[in-house]
Amino acid sequence: REQPIFSTRAHVFQIDPATKRNWIPASKHALTVSYFYDATRNVYRIISVGGTKAIINSTITPNMTFTKTSQKFGQWADSRANTVYGLGFASEQHLSQFAEKFQEVKEAARLAREKSQDKTELTNPALSITSHQVLPSPIISSNGPGEDKLFRSQSADVEITTEKERLKKMLSEGSVSEVQWEAEFFSLQDNNTKLVAALHEANANVDQWKKQLTAYQEETETLRQRVAELESQGAHDSSSENNKEELSQTLEELELLIKAKDEEIQMLKSQKCGRWEAEGEREETLQKLQELEARNAELEQRLRLAEQTLAEALADREKMHSEVTKVAEIMDVKIFELSELRQGLAKLLES
Repeated sequence: REQPIFSTRAHVFQIDPATKRNWIPASKHALTVSYFYDATRNVYRIISVGGTKAIINSTITPNMTFTKTSQKFGQWADSRANTVYGLGFASEQHLSQFAEKFQEVKEAARLAREKSQDKTELTNPALSITSHQVLPSPIISSNGPGEDKLFRSQSADVEITTEKERLKKMLSEGSVSEVQWEAEFFSLQDNNTKLVAALHEANANVDQWKKQLTAYQEETETLRQRVAELESQGAHDSSSENNKEELSQTLEELELLIKAKDEEIQMLKSQKCGRWEAEGEREETLQKLQELEARNAELEQRLRLAEQTLAEALADREKMHSEVTKVAEIMDVKIFELSELRQGLAKLLES
């Protein structure tokens, strides 16, 4: 009897009847959700079956509204079932297709209701009095009884017409009043649904902001620990700087010693021709000269190593200083974001 119009797959939820705030999943997996048209009753339905049980059996009325609460989730309220249905889709495109079809079916339901109301008015027994049901006027004759019959026929015609107009007026007023009350009821119900959806969204935003605030606090604590470690390393670097100063002094002393030895070597070389007379003194002087040259080479090597160590220490110091600066900048940004988040949360809690 019912013909499918459109089908899709989605996760089905129902609002918790106790709290009216939390969603209860109707099944563990996605189900097929379809639009059906009942030709016998001239109504449209949304039906979803899980196993042998009908999870959704919602008759669409012109006053229903399908609300998109997120990119992949939508909901609508069914006053006859006294519940709110929610659908979670795999993509935003599926949600848009379902919402467009809901609007089309809602418009079709409105047209079907209007046609049904027009048919009810036309088929109402009180309004089905037609002109051929009025008794025909008798033949006018010149005698008295003929005139009396004519008078009674015209009176009956006027009385029937008056009754017909009165019934039309009563039915029209009752139908208009019923439509107005029904429209007001569904309007209030839609407003209530929108308020509930806004409350759910606000609660979700508060929970999300709380999680974000906790994450920022954890990240700030991590940055503080990192700064403490860098400060301790900076203290260690200060002791290293003292060692560097001592090393620099040692290098200066070594350079002075090397310079003195070079002068001594030059002096010995200039004096060796005049002062060396004995072969033994010559050999001793040459040996001393070799020792001095070896000592000079050793001091030069130590000087190069000391300069290399000093350069590496200075590079490490510059690198650590740059890292401390970056961490301080990140902390300033995070503290600013944290203050803004706290202000936003305070405003939300006040509202």
